[in-house]
Amino acid sequence: MSFIDRLLGRTPDAREAMRPLWHATVVAARDPLWYRELGVADTVEGRFDMITLALALVLLRLEREPDQGDAAVRLTELFVDDMDAQLRQSGVGDLVVGKHVGQLMATLGGRLGALREAIPIGESAVAPAVERNVSLLDGAEAGPLASALLKLHAAWGQIPLDAMLAGRLQQ
Repeated sequence: MSFIDRLLGRTPDAREAMRPLWHATVVAARDPLWYRELGVADTVEGRFDMITLALALVLLRLEREPDQGDAAVRLTELFVDDMDAQLRQSGVGDLVVGKHVGQLMATLGGRLGALREAIPIGESAVAPAVERNVSLLDGAEAGPLASALLKLHAAWGQIPLDAMLAGRLQQ
């Protein structure tokens, strides 16, 4: 922190420490595999679906760790900031951005809850959750996507916490 920042009482943004993990989460959600091979619609809605699913998996991973509630909050704040900026860029007016962000947060919360309940059961529970919550291409089945999400959840569960927080989601 610079002298001027200390003098003016500015503190560093606590979210900055989570930015590498946020970026890695978005990169994982944009992997062409989801769209080309697993039937997620390559649309604004489909991409949002994948970002919320990837973020939900990261948040579930953080839930397993003691004292990581603050990290989860900061990561979620980055999601909100990003969605706010995306909405504004797409032309949504200032008066309704908050309402839209609230709806997006509710969507994230719903997907987080659905995955929290379904993952311990396995593909037979994850597939219906995926079918309800993901924009799939016509004719695409939820099973392969559910299986891939379970594999990703397991892989991310093996990554050491410090590596994950640093944004290293690849093993």
